Order: sequence, then C-alpha cells, then structure tokens
Amino acid sequence: MAAAVVLRRLHARRVAALPQTLTAARGVSDSTEALTIETSVPYKSHIVDPPGRDVTTTPRELVSFFRDMSVMRRAEIAADSLYKAKLIRGFCHLYDGQEAVAVGMEAAITRADSIITAYRDHCIYLARGGDLVAAFAELMGRRDGCSRGKGGSMHFYKKDANFYGGHGIVGAQVPLGCGLAFAQKYRKESTVTFDLYGDGAANQGQLFEALNMAALWKLPVILVCENNHYGMGTAEWRASKSPAYYKRGDYVPGLKVDGMDVLAVKQACKFAKQHALENGPIILEMDTYRYHGHSMSDPGSSYRTRDEIAGIRQERDPIERVRKLLLTHDLATTQELKDMEKEIRKQVDTAIAKAKESPMPDPSELFTNVYVNDCGLESFGVDRKVVRTVLP
Repeated sequence: MAAAVVLRRLHARRVAALPQTLTAARGVSDSTEALTIETSVPYKSHIVDPPGRDVTTTPRELVSFFRDMSVMRRAEIAADSLYKAKLIRGFCHLYDGQEAVAVGMEAAITRADSIITAYRDHCIYLARGGDLVAAFAELMGRRDGCSRGKGGSMHFYKKDANFYGGHGIVGAQVPLGCGLAFAQKYRKESTVTFDLYGDGAANQGQLFEALNMAALWKLPVILVCENNHYGMGTAEWRASKSPAYYKRGDYVPGLKVDGMDVLAVKQACKFAKQHALENGPIILEMDTYRYHGHSMSDPGSSYRTRDEIAGIRQERDPIERVRKLLLTHDLATTQELKDMEKEIRKQVDTAIAKAKESPMPDPSELFTNVYVNDCGLESFGVDRKVVRTVLP
C-alpha cells in the first residue's frame, strides 16, 4: 500500500499511554498529525464520479482501527468457543474477516446517523459503542444483554446509538432501513441511514421495491452490500447473473469498495453520506470475506478450499494491513502491538466472565415487548395530515 510523501518526514510522538481501554499498550503513537494514505485499489463506480484514493487519517486513528478490529476478531473467536461449549444456543453468525466494514463505516459517520443490518451483527454493535459484557450476555441469553437476553445473536440492538439491530429474515431489514431514512427526511435531521445486507440477500425482491421508493423520494439512505462472496454455501456467481452489486440499482449510483481496506471503507462511506444527503440513495458494494462458515452449523470448507481462505488471510486481512501501516511508518513496534493484543484477550475474557454472572431473564419477560395496543402514527408524535408533505 503506497503512502504520500508526507509520511516520510513524520516520526511518531510517543506518549505515556493509550486511552483508558488499553493502558497496557505503552509507547504507541497517539499523534493527531494528519497522514495521507492511498487506498489499496481504485474504486469502481456506476453513474457517479468516485472519491479520490488519498485518505486523510492520523496515527491515533490507525491505532484505534487496529485496536477495534482486534477486539472484534477476538470476540468472534471467543463466541465460536462459547457456542461449541453450548453456552450460546440457537443461531450464531460470525463476522471475523469483515471487521474493516464495521470500523471504517463508523469512522466516517456519527452516532446520530442510523445503522441497520442482518443477523451477522455482533461487530456492528461493538462499532456503535456497544459494551462487550452486554454483547456476550446477549449471546448467552442473559438479562444484562443488549436486548435483555431475549434477542440472542441475531437481534443485537442499541437505540441510544441509533443501531436498529440485526434481523433474522433475509433482506427484511432493507425496507426498514429505508423507513428510517424516511423518518430522518421527515424530521429534517440532516442524518443518513446505512442499510446493510449481504450478497445472498441482494436478489430479494423487497430490496428493489424499497430502493425504487427511496430513489423516487430521494431518501438519505446508503445501501451497503457486504459481499463476502457466499450466500450461505452458494457462491455469488451461482446465485446471481449480475454479481456487480454496485450496479444493480440501475438508476441509483454505486461504488465498489475494497471492504478489507478500512481506510477505503472510511473514504467511501464519507463520500456516500454526503451524496445521500444531497441526492438520495447510493449503493456501496463492500468486497469483503468471512473466515468462518455462514453459521455455526456450516464448517465453511465444503464449498471453498482451505487454500482460498488462507490466501485471503495472507494477502487481504484487514487487521494485518493496519499492522503493516503502523510498523512501516514507525507508529508502533511489533512488541507493542503484541502487548495490545494480549491486553485485548484479557479484556474479552473478563467480559465473558462477567456476562456469565448475569442471570437468565425472568419467565415473565416472555410476555413483554411483544406488541403494543396503540401502534398508530399518533403514538409516535406523527401527524397523519403532514406525512404527504415530505414527498415530492
């Protein structure tokens, strides 16, 4: 990965400690001096001029990328072990390999912006500021979980950060995300919704119906196709006649992004947010990869080779790319990054231990949050007479 000339004259400013989350990682650069780094590959675009490849970042941000993605990676590996130990039941879909999408997207937006996704949702929740203890408690069905232990792996939720959760029905979250964007436009909030789905869901009819309305009404929604190349065990080329998902909107602009490059994701999401606020919907296809199978019942090796997975790990792993940047530009040493990873392992283990102490939900919870008696528009402070005024 190339770097701008400005990098050559930068020397990392050493500080006593990182922010509170990882006090053990001493000496890593905490500098906020601007760095300019070129993305790994150019963007591919559809009926829109793509953003430039030069991305502005800082040593502090690069360190935070490494730390956050490493926490996610370790948490997902731990979830794998907890599932095999039968402490996590039901469905469980792991995100390791795709961390750059969650982290890069979060770096480009604010918590006032909304995110909604499918069932591979643990790391999106963490990126939105979610607590590790609450994450593991939810996975294990405990009362202190982010959805009170009643949602499990597929239904993480964090309303105070505008994370509207994981959804178990393939593609069902896409029209819901467009609805969130409708509300943002109605309230004139100048915020956007990132509406995530996979390549397997990209052929769902409801996606095209929702996109049609979003384009007609110029809703501030970014449809993010996390293309990990396998819908369950089916390769994209077997499921789609046109696997160029960034072009699938036809009349809606699109970008294809290296979803394993956290800086490329950040740049694309920043560009997409501005576009959506000014012009309406845009599609981002994140070219990414999952290391685990589709779910815990899928070994992930019957429809792809181990060499394929190993090749992606070696050539495109998002964490290793940032590690290389930090080392190449003398922003951290190999030992400092190893110490950080060791501290992260302890952090995750501690969170699991605390989550195990959380009690199971009371049986009475079976009957709460199931339905409401008054679910009309008025109960949400919406005047039916004014709804039509937001539409062209």
